[in-house]
Amino acid sequence: MRQLLRSLATAFSMYSSIPVPRVEWREENMRYVMCFFPLVGVVTGPAIWCWLWLCRQFGVGAPLAAVVCTALPVLVSGGIHLDGFCDTVDALASHASRERKLEILRDPHTGAFAVMGCCLYLLILFGLWMQHVFSPRATAALCIGFVQSRVLSGLSVVTFPCAKTSGLAAQFANAAHRARVRTVLITFAALCAAAMVACAPVAGAACCAAAALVFIWYRSMSLRQFGGITGDLAGWFLQLCELAMLVAAVLVQILRI
Repeated sequence: MRQLLRSLATAFSMYSSIPVPRVEWREENMRYVMCFFPLVGVVTGPAIWCWLWLCRQFGVGAPLAAVVCTALPVLVSGGIHLDGFCDTVDALASHASRERKLEILRDPHTGAFAVMGCCLYLLILFGLWMQHVFSPRATAALCIGFVQSRVLSGLSVVTFPCAKTSGLAAQFANAAHRARVRTVLITFAALCAAAMVACAPVAGAACCAAAALVFIWYRSMSLRQFGGITGDLAGWFLQLCELAMLVAAVLVQILRI
């Protein structure tokens, strides 16, 4: 039980800005971190749902509602996934060799393409949230996606090959009890998908399909461009996965399916 609690604390200290007790950075405390990583989404999703519900009740305008929905995931996560997104954009934009791309991922400096990519990503996200119309069930399905994106990101860490032997992804992958963690995450993925479809059959299914397509593309791209995944690539995927699910949800509303 203590080991599980330490893994929980490690997951939240690493992947969120939520205060948790300090835990020593040891391999045994990292064994089940990926199992608890999706719980950060359990904080993010309901927070966004509650905010949109309040906006509807009190007549808050779409721009303010969209700004908070755009900012909340970054505030809860501490920006760690957006940082990985920016580093990956820089690496991909370099069109350099695989080795050079991995060097760019390790570089703490922010390049011009990262800044442009981050601004464009947040602008698109803001626009999509402006377009999204709150519906208790459809919005709930979308908010469960914040758990699903982390489930799939964690699953990639313990399933896909790592691009290098060092780094955050390699550390968690090597420390994890892979068979157990995979089983837990696959179960979580199935439960999230079922819950999304149960909340809103069409919107939920569209979000699930979007997440699955991005996950497949992520594996293909990471192997082709980098020879495997890294922590930055896992963050890049998470951001794109959440964007794709929001696109799917908005399209369903626009088309009135």
